[in-house]
Amino acid sequence: MRELTIGKNDSGQRLDKFLQKRFRTMPKAMMYMYIRKKCVKRNGKKCAIDDMLREGDVLTFYIKDEFFEAGEEKHYEFMKAPTKLEIVYEDENLLLLDKKPGLIAHQDKSYHFDSLVSRVQHYLYEKGEYDPEEEKSFSPALVNRIDRNTGGIVIAAKSAEALRILNQKMKTREIEKYYLCLVYGKPGKDSDILRGYLTKNESKNKVTVHKTEVEGSKEIRTKYRVLSFDGKYSLVEIELLTGRTHQIRAHMASIGHPLVGDSKYGRKKAPEGFPYQALYSYKLIFNFTEDSGSLSYLNGREFAVKDVWFTKSL
Repeated sequence: MRELTIGKNDSGQRLDKFLQKRFRTMPKAMMYMYIRKKCVKRNGKKCAIDDMLREGDVLTFYIKDEFFEAGEEKHYEFMKAPTKLEIVYEDENLLLLDKKPGLIAHQDKSYHFDSLVSRVQHYLYEKGEYDPEEEKSFSPALVNRIDRNTGGIVIAAKSAEALRILNQKMKTREIEKYYLCLVYGKPGKDSDILRGYLTKNESKNKVTVHKTEVEGSKEIRTKYRVLSFDGKYSLVEIELLTGRTHQIRAHMASIGHPLVGDSKYGRKKAPEGFPYQALYSYKLIFNFTEDSGSLSYLNGREFAVKDVWFTKSL
């Protein structure tokens, strides 16, 4: 018999969801069998798979030790990643990070050990703010993501409560995101809202912008403002009114002003000094219109990155 006490970050979720995260090697059918046969109890009583866990609940287990031992493995994959982070802002609930181009946000097929989320977990582990043994099912996580070859501000949540609130605010577009990009030439208007429809070719990981709606397309709206023009390139600020894959890159290219360094949607050969497409998520504004709970103190605050690599040559 073993016991686990539910902490703050593990509360607010269904029993079966918690068990799947805590006992990763346990087959799902076996987990349901354990619950059905009362091998898992909540506060000493029979429980159901859809019971919502609360902070302070005590779970009692009469299950094979091997599942506990697998869950308590002290070799954490994130420990392989560096702890180096470019921190724009940090408090007890979240981190705002300046992700540099070239670093992946999450593990992908080419992942070897380094990613932004792994760095965050290693950093917080070293600070004593994250202990996988105590959390059981929660891990610090990224709220938004940015492509490998794009840089900019990424939000990382330190707690389950912060993650839930921020995910909701991102979904309802109560977190405004602004980008800087460098494009060839100068758009006809100094500012405008571009409208169109986007389709995606999954196999090629490439999108196409259409002027009118076509089968399988999604509406896109891109607001831009020209900040400067040097006779060859324009520095443009973009506000995403919709958030689709490669939206900025494809939309600007569709009006004849592709991003400098973007070989997928622009010119095949990038000019010297442009190892990545000239695109940066440089500013965030928290603009909450609904209740934001414990993160209400962020409402109205603005955060920006000052060091954007492609603006140095302007």
